Amino acid sequence: MRGTLRVLALLLALAPFPALAVACADRGAGTQAEQVRIGVLEPVSGPDASAGEDARNGARLAAEIVNGEFPELEIPLAAEPGLPGLGGAGLALVHADTGGDPRTGASQVQRLVAGRGVVALTGAYHSSVTKTASERAEQLEVPFVNGDSSSPALTERGLRYFFRTGPSDLTYGRTFFSLVEDRKAAGVPISTVGILHVDNQYGNDGAAITRQLAREHGLTVGTDVAYEADSSDLEPSVRRVRAGKPDVLFVLSYTRDALLLQQAFTRLGYLPPAVLGYGGGFADPAFVAGPARAADAQGFIRRTAWSAELAERDPKARKVARMFEAEFGAPMTENSARAFTAVMTLAVAVDEARSTDPEKIRSALRTVSLPGRDLIMGSWDHVRFDADGQNTGARGVVEQFLDGRWRVVHPDDLRSREVVWPISAARGREQAAPTAGK
Repeated sequence: MRGTLRVLALLLALAPFPALAVACADRGAGTQAEQVRIGVLEPVSGPDASAGEDARNGARLAAEIVNGEFPELEIPLAAEPGLPGLGGAGLALVHADTGGDPRTGASQVQRLVAGRGVVALTGAYHSSVTKTASERAEQLEVPFVNGDSSSPALTERGLRYFFRTGPSDLTYGRTFFSLVEDRKAAGVPISTVGILHVDNQYGNDGAAITRQLAREHGLTVGTDVAYEADSSDLEPSVRRVRAGKPDVLFVLSYTRDALLLQQAFTRLGYLPPAVLGYGGGFADPAFVAGPARAADAQGFIRRTAWSAELAERDPKARKVARMFEAEFGAPMTENSARAFTAVMTLAVAVDEARSTDPEKIRSALRTVSLPGRDLIMGSWDHVRFDADGQNTGARGVVEQFLDGRWRVVHPDDLRSREVVWPISAARGREQAAPTAGK
C-alpha cells in the first residue's frame, strides 16, 4: 500500500518528472531483470533516527535515478535505465539499521555481505559506527563508500576498501577558522576558543582538530568540555562553557545533543558571541523546526557540505532537490545530499568496473573521477580519492541561520549574506540586508 501511495503521489506531484513514477512502478512490479545489491547502513532507530531516515532517503533517490531515465538531469547514469556497463542492471539497496551502535554496525555488515549478497556498502552516519563497520568490511574485502562521517581518523587507518566522499572535520575546521580570521581582520576581538563536544570518536577527533587549528591561528583554547553521548541535560556543560567566557564556541554534536544545547542556552539565558556547529545535529531540520526552535537557532553558524542556497543556483542540483522533496515530503539536507552522492559515486564505480566482483569495484573506486559539474554538491571540485580513500575535492561552506533560513556567509565568493557577529546582533535584527552583487 505504501509503495502504491508513493507512486500516486509522484504522479500528481512530479509533472516535470514522469519517468520517476514509471521507474518506481516498474521496480515495484519486479520487472528488473538484474540487480546489483548495495548495503545501506543508517541509524533509523535511536536518538538520531530522523537523520538516519533522511540519509536513507538520499540513497533511495540516487538508486531511483540510476534505475530510471532522466536525461534532463545531466548527471552520470541518469540518461538511461540501469548501469550500461552491466547491460542495464539496476541498483537494489538493502537497508540495515545500526541504531547508532558500533557493534550493531559491524554485525549488520556481516549479515548484509554473508546473508544478503551485497557487493558494496555505504552509509553508517556516526563515525564510531563507520569505524567498526568499515573494519568488518575490510575483513570481508568488500568496498565501503562513506559519505556522512567526518572523523579525520577514518581515512588514517590504512584500509584498502574504505572510501569517503564527504569532507573530514579537518576540512570543515579550516573553513571555520578562515571565517574566524576574516572576523578578526574586520576588527572583531577573538582570542579565546571554547569547545563543547560529545565524548565519542566523532566528538573527540573533532575536538582534537579544533585544538590543533586554534593553535595554528594563535588562539587560546580556554574551555574544552566533553559530555556523555547519552546525556539528557547539557546545562552543567554549558555552565562550564559560560565560566570560561570564550570568544567563539565550537560544538560537535548529533541531533538530540544539539536540541539539548538549545534548551540549555535558553534556560541559562546565556550565549557566547558565536556558536559554530560542526555536527550533524545542526544539519537536521529538527534543529530549526517550529517557531520556538527557529528563534533559539537564530544566529547560529554551521558548516555544511551541501547548501540549499547553492543548489538553487545549479539547475541539476535544483532539480534533484525538488525531486527529493516531492517524493519524501521534506527538503533535501546535507545528510541526504551526502548519502545521494556516495551512492552515485559507488554506482559509477560499479558501472566502470563492469562487474559485481568487490575487488574490481574497489579497483574502479581507486580511479573514479567525477568533476564538480557532474555533482549536486555546489562547492566541491570533484570526487577523486587519494591513497587513503579520502575524496580530495570535497569542500565545506559556512551557513548562518538568519530570518528563518540558512544563508551562506563564507567563503566570500559563494556567500549570499554577510555574517552577523555576535549572535546578539542577529537576535536583534529583523531582516539581514543582502550582500551587494550576491
